[in-house]
Amino acid sequence: MDMDRSAKIIIGEEEHFLLLTTKATREIAGRYGGLENLGEKLMKSENFEMAIGEIVWLIALLANQSILIYNIKHKDKPKELLTEDTVELLTTPLDLASYKNAITEALYKGTKRNIESETDPKNAEVE
Repeated sequence: MDMDRSAKIIIGEEEHFLLLTTKATREIAGRYGGLENLGEKLMKSENFEMAIGEIVWLIALLANQSILIYNIKHKDKPKELLTEDTVELLTTPLDLASYKNAITEALYKGTKRNIESETDPKNAEVE
């Protein structure tokens, strides 16, 4: 998996890579109204149960992106997608707290813009 675009987590002794794709962005927008509303929604969840549910949904969504990409490339041996139940059963609340950093990293990497300077002097601004 391209580590420039993903963040690694361990669920049930198995590596998974959280990846923000266009598909995931569309699903997040449908649920929260956009990426910009995601953090606010997670921080302002009405109760602990709801907050856990949102984090588990997001982990399953982002981890499944890398599985879906793998399945496209390996049609002869597809991997099973993670379900929210699987994530809940194979993790502890302490795990979820550490996954928040990986979620943030995956979202940052997925929306990061690389800005390059022009090397041609004709495009440089002159003062």
